[in-house]
Parts: sequence; structure tokens; C-alpha cells
Amino acid sequence: MVWLTLASSLAILSSHRLIAALLLLVSIGLAFFAHIINWQVILLLTFIVIIGGIHFYFKHNLILKISSEIILIVCAVGLFIHLFPGFNNTKYLDKVIVGPQSSPFSMYFNFDKALIPFILLACLPTLFSSRPTKTATWRQWGLLVIAVPILLLVATFAGGLGFELHFPTWLPAFILCNLFFVSLAEEALFRGYLQQRLTLWLGSPYLALILSALLFGGLHFTGGPLLILFATLSGVIYGLAWMWSGKLWLAVSFHFGLNLVHLLFFTYPVKMFIG
Repeated sequence: MVWLTLASSLAILSSHRLIAALLLLVSIGLAFFAHIINWQVILLLTFIVIIGGIHFYFKHNLILKISSEIILIVCAVGLFIHLFPGFNNTKYLDKVIVGPQSSPFSMYFNFDKALIPFILLACLPTLFSSRPTKTATWRQWGLLVIAVPILLLVATFAGGLGFELHFPTWLPAFILCNLFFVSLAEEALFRGYLQQRLTLWLGSPYLALILSALLFGGLHFTGGPLLILFATLSGVIYGLAWMWSGKLWLAVSFHFGLNLVHLLFFTYPVKMFIG
């Protein structure tokens, strides 16, 4: 119930913000009584709301606006890397083997990461929808769609993945978790906020695209150089989807689509190496 309520609030956040906020409050209450979060998280969220209020009500004061936004971004990044105590994120899968060639895989429902879009929306009202910085033809869009399976095929021929069909019983849980608590959170941070801000600051959408993709890839350092490379390339795909549309949910769709195709048709998360 906690996760469905939280996912529902995220699903309507771009169009019905008041209802989304109410659903978020309900999910926080449910999570507290289910011991998914504790009083430390309540204090953290209270602090974030106060800073968000300062950012909104004192937006004409440049010093307060910039300083409050910096604090909110620090909080968002802290939630992204699971820095703050008090979150007992649900481990839904524990070292499962999706297929005979796949390495062990664990999956968490992360309450902290799911809060990121709410914080970033307080910083940037155009988080979910903005004017496209570049236009693309239907042929370019077609090539971008094709780039998703091509990237997975290249990763396969590079030895990081293998061909393997899956249809696990926990697929609905994976869809819910990966769409709302992984893809949306990551795209909100790297494309909706970072790439959009860098585009405004640098005046170059392509430089903003490259920098945000490099940072996205760099955060996958624990998986080694190959994963960093392919995460960076996938970041370029998601970044182009955002740049050409101005729609965060479209970038999320590309991100989630790649993850879903990866799970269904390739070794997940990577190919198991026996030696």
C-alpha cells in the first residue's frame, strides 16, 4: 500500500500537484507506521519543506533563492546516494538469479530516492515540461528509439551482457519500482534539473547534454569502466529525448524502456563470469 500510494503521487505530480502532495503525505504516514522511515526522516522532511518555503516565498531575494536551492539540491543528492539515516528501504529481491547466465540481482524499493522529484520540482517549476532546446525530425526520433536495443547489442558483443530471455514472476514489481523509484528519480535529477540548468547557464544544449551524461555515467563507477561507458551513452540517449521534447516523462520512458528490454531479453543485470 505504501509503494502504490507513493507511485500514484509521482504519477500525477506533473499535472495535479496538490493531489500528489496529499498522496505523498499519506504515503509518508503509512511508511512511518510500517517502519520504512523513522522520526529522523520526519525531521529531514520538515527541514526540506521549510527550505522549500523559503525558496518559494523569497524568490525575489537572490541570495535566499540561490542558497535555498543549493540546500535543496544537496538534500536531493543526499537522498539519491542514500546518505541520510532513518530510511529502512524495502529489499524486495535478495540476490535472485534471473537466468542461468545472469549474475545475482537484488532490488530495493527506495523511499528516499522517490522523494527526489518533489524536491527538484520545488527548485525548478519547469522540471516536467519545458520548451525543447532543439527540434528533431521523425527520422531522428526513429534513430533514437533504435539506439536503445543497439546499445544493448553493443554491450553484448563487448562481453558485458548475453542473450537470455526472461519473464520473471516479479515483473510487475520490477515495473513499478524501476519506473517510479529508479527511472523517474534519476531522470528528474540528471535531465529535468541538471541538464536543464546547465543549458540555461552555459547557453549550449549540447555541452549540457554531454556534461550531464558524463556525470550520470560516472555515478556508475562501482560497476567498472564498461558500465561507466554504457551508462554515459545511455545518458546521451535520455538527454536527447529530453532536449528534443522538453518532456521529462519522455526521457523517463526511454530510460525505463531500456531497462525493461534489458531485463526481458538480456542477462540481468550483467553476464555472470565463471572462472
